[in-house]
Amino acid sequence: MDFVGAWLERRRIAAVLPHARGRLLDIGCGANHLVRGYGNGVGVDVYDWGDVDCLVEDSASLPFPDKTFGTISILAALNHIPNREAVLKECHRLLMDGGGRLIITMIPPFISSVWHHIRFPWDADQKERGMKAGEVYGMTREQINALCVRAGFVLAHAEKFMMGLNSLYVFHKSG
Repeated sequence: MDFVGAWLERRRIAAVLPHARGRLLDIGCGANHLVRGYGNGVGVDVYDWGDVDCLVEDSASLPFPDKTFGTISILAALNHIPNREAVLKECHRLLMDGGGRLIITMIPPFISSVWHHIRFPWDADQKERGMKAGEVYGMTREQINALCVRAGFVLAHAEKFMMGLNSLYVFHKSG
């Protein structure tokens, strides 16, 4: 990871850590820095970035018992998951009742599109993996909230970080 990518990842992790509780599942964990920094969890990904705890074919079918995790995070990755709604329903299954939280970070589509096109020549993620069918450049708050509501979540907290260019969302199970 280059300097800029590492800096951005550190900012995302710093924004997420204060909201994490209990055992953590990081979906789309990449190099797994969030789980390693938090110290209590599992990082899963469909692509082997070198330090993935659990490599899976589909994040909508994870090998964990119901209500295993206190926190599930998807950092800068929901837009790269083609079957987003199915994955969020799997998050609902895996998240503990009564205080479990789903944390998502995301940049909006315009910023994401510009960022990916500017960085493409230097971005290992885009060179190695590229954009696959069903992936999108960023997501709006409305898109994320609608997906999460359909999966059984309610928005509990939202904040902007990284000079307002990135957003953090914390959801709880509804009902």
